[in-house]
Parts: sequence; C-alpha cells; structure tokens
Amino acid sequence: MKLLSNVDFLKNQTAIRFAAFVFISIAFFYLGKHSSDDSRQLIFFSRQYPTETTPSPPYIAISPNLNKEFNISALINTTAPETEPKPSGSVKNKEKSVSESLAAPLPPPEIKNYGIVDENGTMSDAFETGEFDPDLVENWGNGTEIQTETDKEDVRFTLRVKKFGLCEESMKEYIPCLDNVEAIKRLKSTERGERFERHCPEKEKGLNCLVPAPNGYRPPIPWPRSRDEVWFSNVPHTRLVDDKGGQNWISKKGKDKFKFPGGGTQFIHGADQYLDQISKMVPEITFGHHIRVVLDVGCGVASFGAYLLSRNVITMSIAPKDVHENQIQFALERGVPAMVAAFATRRLLYPSQAFDLIHCSRCRINWTRDDGILLLEVNRMLRAGGYFAWAAQPVYKHEEALEEQWQEMLNLTTRLCWNLVKKEGYIAIWQKPFNNSCYLSREAGINPPLCDPDDDPDNVWYVNLKACISQLPKNGHGANVAPWPARLQTPPDRLESIRIDSYIARKELFKAESKYWNEIVAKYVRARYWKKVKLRNILDMRAGFGGFAAALIDNQLDAWVLNAVPVSGPNTLPVIYDRGLIGVMHDWCEPFDTYPRTYDLVHAAGLFSVERKRCNMSTIMLEMDRILRPGGRAYIRDSVDVMDDLQDIAKAMGWHPALLNTSEGPHASYRILICDKRLLRG
Repeated sequence: MKLLSNVDFLKNQTAIRFAAFVFISIAFFYLGKHSSDDSRQLIFFSRQYPTETTPSPPYIAISPNLNKEFNISALINTTAPETEPKPSGSVKNKEKSVSESLAAPLPPPEIKNYGIVDENGTMSDAFETGEFDPDLVENWGNGTEIQTETDKEDVRFTLRVKKFGLCEESMKEYIPCLDNVEAIKRLKSTERGERFERHCPEKEKGLNCLVPAPNGYRPPIPWPRSRDEVWFSNVPHTRLVDDKGGQNWISKKGKDKFKFPGGGTQFIHGADQYLDQISKMVPEITFGHHIRVVLDVGCGVASFGAYLLSRNVITMSIAPKDVHENQIQFALERGVPAMVAAFATRRLLYPSQAFDLIHCSRCRINWTRDDGILLLEVNRMLRAGGYFAWAAQPVYKHEEALEEQWQEMLNLTTRLCWNLVKKEGYIAIWQKPFNNSCYLSREAGINPPLCDPDDDPDNVWYVNLKACISQLPKNGHGANVAPWPARLQTPPDRLESIRIDSYIARKELFKAESKYWNEIVAKYVRARYWKKVKLRNILDMRAGFGGFAAALIDNQLDAWVLNAVPVSGPNTLPVIYDRGLIGVMHDWCEPFDTYPRTYDLVHAAGLFSVERKRCNMSTIMLEMDRILRPGGRAYIRDSVDVMDDLQDIAKAMGWHPALLNTSEGPHASYRILICDKRLLRG
C-alpha cells in the first residue's frame, strides 16, 4: 500500500509540473504578442572603435526595423544571395574618425551623386544636367565668424573662428604670381618674356580670401568624355574659338559646351594622325614603351598630350598666360596634365633628363636667340638619347627669311651634337646624344661651351638660364631607364644622386615607400570608393619618390598626378621622372602656377609639420582652396600637433573636415584630415 501511495504522489506531481508549463507558455505567448503589437523598437549598443574602413564612432542606435512588420516564413524561405549595393557619385563624409584597418568595412556611408544613376546604382557618364547637389552648395554670406568645436584633453570647447571672405568676382581666375600687375609694371625689360614668369606678391599682400567660382559653375564632365567637351560656364571665354576655330582646336557646341575636335595649328586633321606620322618617321619612337614622358611646349588646348594618354604616354603640356591666356585652363578642365610656364629668362621647374621627347608645334619660340639659350634649356631637360620634334614654318617653307631660320637651327643643333634623324613634310626630329663623347671631341672655342662641372642641372628654383651645355653623368645615370611599364617600380640609378640621410639601402627605401602607399591607396579604393567618385586631376604636394602616384596606377585609377617636390626637402624629381611620372619643384610658402579649380584631389603627407617652420599654415591652406575644385577633396596626413589648427583653418574656409586615425590606432602621433570643399555662394 505504501508503494502505491508513492506512485500516486509522483503522478500528481508530474501533472502539476505539466500544468504549470502549459500555463507559463500561454502567458509568454500573450505577453510576446502584446509586446510585438505595442513596441517594435530595439536598441543596439555598438563597441566598434573608429577605423578608416569602418567609418563610424561608438554609438547607441535605434533599430532600422522600428514600426515594420515582417512575414517570417517568407524571410526563412528566401534563398537569393545577398549582394553589396554599388555606390555612385562622391562620398559625403560626416564621420569624425576613420583608420586604415584591414577589418571588413561596415555598410558604406551615404553616397552623394551627380547626374544620372543607372539601374546598378552607378553614375552614368552620359548625363547632361551636371548641376551641383544642393548639399554641396553653401551660402557663405557676409558673416565674419563661424562656430567650431574642438577637444582639449577630453574636454570639448566651443570657439568662434573668424572666417575667410570671398574674393572679388574679378579674381575668379586669379593666379597670384602670374597676375601681379604691380610687379610686372616695375620690370626693366619684357622683351625676353619676363612678364610671363613668376612675380609673387609680398607675403603681407598675398591671398587672404577665397577665390570664387564663376556663375553657373558645374561639376566637370567626367573623363574620358571631358577630353572632347567641357562646360562653357566653367571656362566662359571665346577668344580661342574666335582665333583658332579654323585650326580645329576648339569650337562652341550649342549654348553650354565647348567641343575639342583634337586638331592643332600643324595637325588640323587630328592629333592621332599626327602621332602616327611621327611614329612612321622614326620607328624607334615607340610611344608607351621607350617614350613615356613628354613635354609639349606651347601646347594650345593640349590635344597633343590628350591623345598621347591613350598610348600610355603622360605629357606635361605648358604654355604661357599670354593673349590666349585660357589655353591651360581649357587643358585642365579637359582632365589633361598642364601647367602655366614660359621659356623666358629662368630655368623651367623640371629636372635634367626629365623628358623622353620634347615637342614644339608652332610654339612661337625663337630657339636660336641669345646663343641658343632657350634650346639649351630644352637640351638640359631632354633625356640622353631623347628626341626633339619641331613642326614649324622654317622646316617646310622656302621663303628667304624662313630658310635663314632653318639654317640657324641646323647650325645650333649641330654644335649641340644633336643628330637630325628625319625631316619630312613640316616636321623635323633630332636626337640628343647618349653620352658626352661628342661634346668632348669638339674643337676648342666652339659655342655654346660646356657648363661648369659644379653647375647642378637639377637646381631649378629661381635659377637663371645659362648659355652652356649641361654635361651628362659619366656613369650613364638617366640614360638607361627601363621601358614602360617596368620603369614604374624599378629603382632608378639616379636614386644614388639624391641628397638624403638614409640608414638603409636607397633601393630598399624606394621599395618600402612604394609598398607603403600601395597599401594605403588600396584601402582608399576599397573603403572610400575612389573609383566611383570620378577623380581625374590630382596634386601630391609632397611627393617623395612618387609612391602615391605610382600606387594610383597600380590600383588602376583613371587619373593623373602632378608630383610636387618642396624646395625645403631633398630634390627627388629626377627619380619621379625616371619612374615615368611627372612633377615640378615648388615652394609652398608661395602660390602655385596654375588656375583656380584645377584639381579634384589635393594630397599632402607630412607637409605642414615641416613647412610651418617657414611660413603660415593658413597661407598654404588658402592656396589649396584656390586650386581645389568645388566638390573636390583634400587628404592631409600629418602629426597630431598640427591637426587642431588645420581643422580651424579648414572650417574658416568653408571646408567640411573629418579627423581620421591612421592604421596605428588612436594613440599614434599621426592623423588624417579629410576635407570636402563646398561650392560657396556670396
């Protein structure tokens, strides 16, 4: 009997447990249903620290599924794979900090775009509107201060910063060192082109305002369409159309565009046909192989250089700001490398043995004047074994005066030891010798003489022209560069001539710099969508060996880079040109020789921490603003101790800055400041 009572007790206990379980289940069901009806808000806590590939600070966020209902069965049965949305347009950066971590990125930031977006979310080149996104236009007004916030020792301060005002409307194309009317009036002589050279204003009279864009300014037409057409409102000048329209340079297309047929004064039937003719004349001129870097003198609207780009040749197109003062501005608007420069009384700002070919088509330069001093400057910049192509009336016309000019040219080039390789039609092509043997075997007293052995042919900053022949290095450096594209990553022999303090082998230093920038640019391409934001014209303000520009090529960005080498550091320009890149010497305490709104991206690595010892940082920042296009971006990588000042200056210029971490993390001594430039209206 006792055993039976125990069994009954266990049965009763099991029944009680089962009943309790059913009751609790029903209670939770009704509670869950009530909760889902009345409160669909979920709170997410993030501990993600800021990195460049995950551009979000720590946050508490409301679920994006707030007030949404879902068919759970449909979600479970869905089998389609997830795909990452394709961004388009330019990335709008509202992040406060980012780093170069290799971690997988969070969902990308909001993407701003111009023009038409196709069904994949990618911006189409075939758009006609081209208006600025309203979020990128800012009413700058006439106020004198802006409010800014800064962090000091984990305490946030609100400051009032005096903002820079807009310059006068007449300064919308202002180039400070070339438009210095007062200095030009004081020149003792202008017969040798002195007025086209640099005459910078005194520091106290320098630029202290923001150069405005012309009325109706639009985002530039993307490359490669921009090679053939640009917006009229961005370069609203018709002088070249009136003067050169019959020579197939440029024409007006409707009311809102300029058209570039690809012709020139000596090649009205098109640059491609002209380039083919040069290749047939001298088969050794293999564009994109042994001929990689070219200088086009008196370039017009730079169609010669524009069409060489498709042959893997990069051309520095130069012309003075003369009666056709906007020709370089047109070239840059097209997305073609170009600078304002003139053969006058000073050396051009390029190193010795820089160019594989130098071209002059009706460039209106008297090469034989003053004992051939201008052609001697060509000789200095021309690589050993390089070519000089001259297309001009003295080559093919048989008038007495022109025949005399041709004979003078023949005599001068013979004394320079140049070899006339071919003369055909209206083109003559010479080749420079590979070494000094011809120079040394000339008879005594022949002019021009050899330059003094202590003359540095790479010293170009405010150096007067010299009527002497720059000797080639006895070791053959500069003459034996690798063919393109191998030369991009091949350490050149001229590395050994660079005056730097190096604790490791220079070739290893060269390779380390290339690897460093390749990794960084690869992350920019992946995390910042650089291939989607239509970067074309890029300036590297402190280029080193050109590793940043080389990385852009390795990562297949369809852009070109002008590598600036500051005079305050070692002259690495010869290495940059030996790599098959282009660059220029410059002092960033002075304005740059280019038009406003030239570049889509301005890159400065370690520049301000060096130059602040020599000049005011706001001077450099104002110059960056002048040459940066509205909608463009500045990437500043520098030490922490300059970042607060740079952020304040950026805000005072109307830029939108975001401070980012490097891959070393938040406690590193370096930061990255990314600044977006808006289109400012008065």
